[in-house]
Amino acid sequence: MIENMNTANNDAYSEEFKTAPWLRSYGEVPFHLEYPDFSISDALFESARKYPKQVALTFQGLNTTYEKLVPQIRKAAKAFHAMGIKEGDVVTVCMPNMPQTVIALYAINSIGAIASMIHPLSAVHEIAFYLNETQSKTLISIDQFYSKIKKVMGLVDLDHVIIARVSDALDFVKGSAYKMLKERKFEKFQETSQLITWKTFMKMADRCDCDPSVKKTGKELAVILFSGGTTGVTKGIKLSNLNFNALAKQTGTMCNKQIQGKTMLAAMPMFHGFGLGVCVHTMMFWGGRSVLVPQVSVKGYSKLLKTAKPNYIAGVPTLYEGITRNQEMDNVDLSCLMGVFSGGDSLSIELKKKLDKFLADHGATVRVREGYGTTECVTASCLTPYNKEKEGSIGLPYPDTYYMICNPGTTEQVPYGQDGEICLRGPSVMMGYINHEEENKSTLRLHEDGNVWLHTGDLGKMDEDGFIYFKQRIKRMIVTSGYNVYPSQIENIIDAMDEVNMSCVIGVPDPYKIQKVKAFVQLAPGFEPSDDLKQRILAHCRERVAKYAMPYDIEFRELLPKTLVGKIAYTVLEKEEAQKQASK
Repeated sequence: MIENMNTANNDAYSEEFKTAPWLRSYGEVPFHLEYPDFSISDALFESARKYPKQVALTFQGLNTTYEKLVPQIRKAAKAFHAMGIKEGDVVTVCMPNMPQTVIALYAINSIGAIASMIHPLSAVHEIAFYLNETQSKTLISIDQFYSKIKKVMGLVDLDHVIIARVSDALDFVKGSAYKMLKERKFEKFQETSQLITWKTFMKMADRCDCDPSVKKTGKELAVILFSGGTTGVTKGIKLSNLNFNALAKQTGTMCNKQIQGKTMLAAMPMFHGFGLGVCVHTMMFWGGRSVLVPQVSVKGYSKLLKTAKPNYIAGVPTLYEGITRNQEMDNVDLSCLMGVFSGGDSLSIELKKKLDKFLADHGATVRVREGYGTTECVTASCLTPYNKEKEGSIGLPYPDTYYMICNPGTTEQVPYGQDGEICLRGPSVMMGYINHEEENKSTLRLHEDGNVWLHTGDLGKMDEDGFIYFKQRIKRMIVTSGYNVYPSQIENIIDAMDEVNMSCVIGVPDPYKIQKVKAFVQLAPGFEPSDDLKQRILAHCRERVAKYAMPYDIEFRELLPKTLVGKIAYTVLEKEEAQKQASK
């Protein structure tokens, strides 16, 4: 373990400093760590053993300690076993951040099954795709989305569907109020052998008279998350126990502040590597508390900053932009903050300055620390260090994580300061994609040094001090409110309509969302532009596209611009829209 990273001339580490120039800026943070060889559920159980009275979760103001959380996880594990879920089976969790989501995740893991975490706002056909891709026969969701889940059940052969309710996680008074105000509006359903409520599911534990837990090593598959990868085609990403446990230990170490007993505002969703890996599992790993936020709004988030007084917050730039504009944050004391982390999208230099000033004006002694990562390594793999920052940089590699900038499409390293593809290796790098062996070969590549490196598909550079700078995505991708949207997927959906000859989807600059989705459509012969046709195309998209990825507008064009080789010149449309925005 390197105890003093400032001794760049230390002979014992001279070779390592050549290959990892960031070590001279690491300060007192160790670069080499030891990682446990057990499951993510074992990590939580270990925290419960050490800190039983510590609050693990807070939801709607109600606290659950580790000693109360573990029996619920054990009970859910028995219920899954009684249901017939076996080691290696995939259980799909389509839930917002609520206690049942956490309980399900760790219960699934404890019996050796695999949790596939998906966005609850996904369209019907997207959910069906996720289920088929993972061969999952069990789906967990909430009553708010039952009308959509019912349609999914008509498309996919499912053995079990479990419907949870927010009120089940609340006390009598709050639960009764929630039922009256919210749940009574949701579509009702009758329980069957296939479709049951979370309460009925948990009662199934009584049928299991054994301990269904299975011991797993760090290298075994734990979770599947979905992302577009480097090509923009949605793929299931296989992530191991080690990937998550390493990330948790790296994040806590890089933070260089106490995590145990401290509070994280878990507003990032658990179907996202940022939310699951940092906001929840990192806290469970270290014995901290996660305040679960099921639905993020600037107003609600601002209220939690006042009432929960978190020590750590993590969010996307759009969230922070909204907070700095929110008048309800006037005079709020943020001296409780020990760490503010930004990820999911690039944090502009202007917003960082604005946010740092906002934090200082509200009593915080910390500045925002920008990070970078991909779902292929769970989430963050690079973070602005605690002791130094450089304008425009996304920071330094995590412990035991090595970065290299390569000529795009090759394994050849480029000189410091030159743009190239960001490549990395370390203990959080994925096991691979599901059903995409060719892309596994192009994304996880063996280099001349004998190591396998993850090729991110992102363009950036490294300076002589090892600081990383992100520039742009090599492949097309739109980032809206922190979510990745892949234009080719939406174009394929629009192009499938008989009325459409071709389409082009781009990201349009937006002061709040960073980008919003817009579609340009060239109609097939015989069809004329009309508002009715625009609405039909949008309705077609709503059935197949997640809410956050929906085009906000469709513009009809007689002809779409083309490149010299006949491809649609999406950059021309991007420039046109940028000019429109600039002229407003």
